[in-house]
Amino acid sequence: MLDFAMLIEPDNLKLYADGLLTTLKLLLVSLACGLAVSVPLSVLRVAKSPLLYGPVWLYTYVIRGTPMLLQLYLIYYGLSQFAVVRDSLAWPLLSDASFCAMLALAINTCAYTTEMLAGAIRATSHGEVEAAKSVGMSRATLYRRILLPSALRRSLPAYSNEVVMMLHATSLASTVTLLDITGAADRLYSTYYMPFEPFLAAALVYLLLTWGLVRVFRQLEGRYLAYLAPRSH
Repeated sequence: MLDFAMLIEPDNLKLYADGLLTTLKLLLVSLACGLAVSVPLSVLRVAKSPLLYGPVWLYTYVIRGTPMLLQLYLIYYGLSQFAVVRDSLAWPLLSDASFCAMLALAINTCAYTTEMLAGAIRATSHGEVEAAKSVGMSRATLYRRILLPSALRRSLPAYSNEVVMMLHATSLASTVTLLDITGAADRLYSTYYMPFEPFLAAALVYLLLTWGLVRVFRQLEGRYLAYLAPRSH
């Protein structure tokens, strides 16, 4: 029989609360950094010169073509094998599990978001571009006022899926000693030797977080994509 009584003990509730804070921190920081970097990279991705789009294509191809767990291990465990890294000024950060997890998550989401935004930029109506050029907009102004805002709005449905996937991907942080939601469940399992109750509770937390994120994005889509909805007669 399942016994969930141990989950409501104060120490165990605090363990899950700490895990929830770690998960949210990993998610929010990695998404913010990934989105900030993906915007200029998406502009380079749609450039006509191979010297500009080539490195960005290679980066997104490699990151999207390899498992994120592998990327996390290479950053956290792999870089420490090099003396030049251990002797560098970056070592205090690269030896920190929290920083390495956020870095791996940010690198991963940046690659996916870059391709997402680049696709939205390419799909922008030719009429919008021609109208902007007809009033004398420079290329920089065209991207700032037309292409990027339009691409960001139209990418909301796809980006919501990316955010949910990143939420689930934060569970990999437990493999590098971080106490996130999955890490908290694993610690309770190690303490009580009860596998179902701790991990079912963790699954419920992830479900609630996913539901909340989906609701937020539905609100954003209703506000910023209303002009794309079919008009009622």
